[in-house]
Amino acid sequence: MKTATLVTRTTPLPLAGGRAWLLVERNVLVYRRIWLLIVSGFFEPVFYLLSLGVGIGALVGTVAGPDGQAIRYTAFVAPALLASSAMNGAVYDSTMNFFFKLKYAKTYDAMLSTPLGPADIAVGEIAWAQLRGTLYSIAFLIVMAVLGLISSWWALLALPATMLIGLAFASIGMAATSFMRSWQDFEFVQLAILPMFLFSTTFFPLSVYPRPLQIVVQLTPLFHGIELVRPLTTGAGVGFALLGHVLYFIGLAALGLSVAARRLERLLLK
Repeated sequence: MKTATLVTRTTPLPLAGGRAWLLVERNVLVYRRIWLLIVSGFFEPVFYLLSLGVGIGALVGTVAGPDGQAIRYTAFVAPALLASSAMNGAVYDSTMNFFFKLKYAKTYDAMLSTPLGPADIAVGEIAWAQLRGTLYSIAFLIVMAVLGLISSWWALLALPATMLIGLAFASIGMAATSFMRSWQDFEFVQLAILPMFLFSTTFFPLSVYPRPLQIVVQLTPLFHGIELVRPLTTGAGVGFALLGHVLYFIGLAALGLSVAARRLERLLLK
């Protein structure tokens, strides 16, 4: 058993992490009694959609869509909030919940007494956070369909797109959290998430910003998420250019997962 454990913990990525599903199963068992905590996180983007999208949308009318074609303001905002749902769901679990288990509950120290290694823990927690983001995305897509905000069959690809977005945010969120020292450091998370949510073309087209701010916005992950999802739900601007956003998130997820696994190994096995 000791030999198997040592092999598991010293196996390099991506070969490691084969037991990550055990951690996902553990989280499912824990959350089955507190499932309301997960459901509550779904409503925030829905409220934004109803208040800003539907309410202000009645005053705004139409805006320029992905290919410059005029679309309803509600249809413009909804896919952005869908990408934000995937981001929020993934960030919730990969930051604060992960930090509590790591620093205070010592959950992962207990897991290391089993064959699970740091890579299993990193992959498992990222998969769980991504799963939470996926649940939010599915629910929000249903809301969009009910409100008539999906106008293309390309929207079938919106779900895997949001899964990729959630995976990238979960990986980067966990990697960043592994460097945090106390709860006060989470102010930096909010400092990153809130401006990104407000300015990443969520509510306004990129063209309304001055050029220097456009460059900053184009560097943010949520901007790429929105630019990936919005053409799929509206059917406007679908093309090979979307692959650039896909590659962006694949690279971001790989970087985050690699850093998170190595940081966990250093923190738990030092």
